[in-house]
Amino acid sequence: MTGRITSLLNPDQILLRVQSNRRTTALKEVAHLLNAHPDVVNFTGFYDELLARDRLDTTCLGNGIALPHARTEHVKKIVMAVGRSDHEIPFDANGEAVRLFFVLGTPKTKPGDYLAVVSALCKILRDPADRAAFLSAPTPAAFIAAIANAETRLGL
Repeated sequence: MTGRITSLLNPDQILLRVQSNRRTTALKEVAHLLNAHPDVVNFTGFYDELLARDRLDTTCLGNGIALPHARTEHVKKIVMAVGRSDHEIPFDANGEAVRLFFVLGTPKTKPGDYLAVVSALCKILRDPADRAAFLSAPTPAAFIAAIANAETRLGL
């Protein structure tokens, strides 16, 4: 993993209109995009671990963004799906609301790769202009292009 988020993104794993208005069903909607991913060897196991991790502690990063993730033996390589909602979804006990989800699955044996992805995401998501571009991208391809622009600007 080079730390570049665009290397993990595929238009088929980006849902720009999450329909659910509840945290768990929204997570299911987005995570399900990884169901047929070739690097997910057991989707049910991955999804169960994703939910278990999400119950432990909030995965909200602030600014309407969440990073639900699982370090699991059910994925061979890092996988990512993205979901965006037109409305805010209540996400944790503190009342944090989320519109943008980056669902991440990482192998237990690759903690460095996981940290590189999280670090890159945090750098990209720090800029309000970039967040606005991600929230307004009209297509999955435009979303990926907005991420690529941010990566280039930040030297990632």
